[in-house]
Amino acid sequence: MAYSGKGRIFNIQRFSIHDGYGIRTIVFFKGCYMRCAWCCNPESQEYAFETLMENGREKTVGRDVTVEEIMPELLADMPYYRRSGGGITLSGGECLAQHEFARDLLKACKDNGLHTAIESTANVPYEYIEQVLPYLDLFLMDVKLMDGAKHKEYTGADNALILKNAKKLARSGVELVIRTPVVPGVNDTREEIGAIARFAASLGTVKEHHLLPYHRLGQDKYGGLGRSYALKGVEPPSRERMEFLKACAEESGLTVQIGG
Repeated sequence: MAYSGKGRIFNIQRFSIHDGYGIRTIVFFKGCYMRCAWCCNPESQEYAFETLMENGREKTVGRDVTVEEIMPELLADMPYYRRSGGGITLSGGECLAQHEFARDLLKACKDNGLHTAIESTANVPYEYIEQVLPYLDLFLMDVKLMDGAKHKEYTGADNALILKNAKKLARSGVELVIRTPVVPGVNDTREEIGAIARFAASLGTVKEHHLLPYHRLGQDKYGGLGRSYALKGVEPPSRERMEFLKACAEESGLTVQIGG
C-alpha cells in the first residue's frame, strides 16, 4: 500500500526500551515550539536544517522523508515488537508541530498492526491532537511545572494551553501518562513534584506518573551548534533525591516510576 505524507525528521532510533512499552523504534521530528533549558536534543528545536560539529566534522541535521520511504525501516523489527509488546513512538522536538505528517505516519503504523505512541508537551492547538487520536494508543505527555511564570522562564512558553489540553486528553479515551523531567534547581522539590502529581491525579483517567531524571548527555551538542548551555554546572539528581520525590508523587495515589 502506498502512503502519502511528508515531514522533516532528524533521527530514527531502533531497539529503544524507553518512551513506551516494549522494544520500540523512535522517530524524532524536527521543530519545536518550546526552548526548554535542559533540552537534550537542541538540534530538534529549529525546523530548519542545521549544521552540527561532531567529533571535528560537520554534520547536517534534518532530512525530509515520506511516510512510504521510512515505513520499511519501522517495520523491520516487527518480530521484536510482537514479542515485547513494543511499537513505534513519535518524538522530537515536538512531533505535533508537524501534525499532518504525524497523523499520516501513525495511520500507516496502525494499518500495519503496530502499537503507536507519541511523546509530546501538547503545547499545540487541540485540533492538531484530534487529528492523531484515531491512530494513537499511548500519549506520553510532559508536564514540567505548574507555575505558569516559572514554566515560561525555563521553557520559553506559558503552560496554560498544556494544562487545558491535558484535561481534554484525559476525556478522549487514549491512554495518557504524565511525565516530568526532574531538573535540580528548577522543579526538584516536594512542592513542585507534588503539585504536578496532584494535577495528574485530578484528571481522573491518568494512572501513571513518570519522573525522568535530568541528565547532561546532550550538553556537547550545544557547542556543536554554536549555542550556550543554560544549565552548565547543574548535576543530575541523586538516586536518593529521586526516591524522595517518587514518594512525594505517590501521595497523589498514582503509580509513580523513575525513568520512562
